[in-house]
Amino acid sequence: MKKVILMIALVTISVTTSNAQSATDNQNALSFGIKAGANYSNVYDSNSEDFVADGKFGFAAGAFVTIPFGKFIGIQPEIMYSQKGFKSSGTYFGSTYEMTRTTNFIDVPVLFAVKPIEQVTLLFGPQFSYLMKQKDEFTGGNISSTQQQDFDNNDITKNILGLTGGADFNMDNLVFGLRAGWDIKTNEGDGNSSTPRYKNMWYQATVGYRF
Repeated sequence: MKKVILMIALVTISVTTSNAQSATDNQNALSFGIKAGANYSNVYDSNSEDFVADGKFGFAAGAFVTIPFGKFIGIQPEIMYSQKGFKSSGTYFGSTYEMTRTTNFIDVPVLFAVKPIEQVTLLFGPQFSYLMKQKDEFTGGNISSTQQQDFDNNDITKNILGLTGGADFNMDNLVFGLRAGWDIKTNEGDGNSSTPRYKNMWYQATVGYRF
């Protein structure tokens, strides 16, 4: 995964450099920032409306760069550590059970930014997500178990493609962000892709500092 993060950083730097000249009149608006907050996530079943799960909270933190193309538009690539998952409960052979799944992702949204006024930035675009770890906690009857699986994603083309959008509210150097997102397809890294039955969906709130 270190290779993936390094490649993402190099791509971001490359994009920043190649577009800096086209934003000569707005170089002072080129900025970097860090942020942290929380996700409220769940999963939905694209094949059956009968599937029911409860949402759960998770941690989110990362960094972003704002690249202007003019006074009102630009792009904003980000890299985020993002916890998602869901909770479920039910009855199995007469006994009740509860299960909590926590998934840790590296999310890389590449967002188109529109800034109608100085205090508000509207954002929307694709997001590439790399699964790092999955943890399942199960309790039912006299049984309690925890299973954890780590993933090594060295192939940058193997990811989950999603869409995300929202708004940033700018107050001097502080940035308050609200987002919503959902997964669309799983890219296998060999040119093939699939539409998973169960997809992540989430809401995200963060507080950031723009340098």
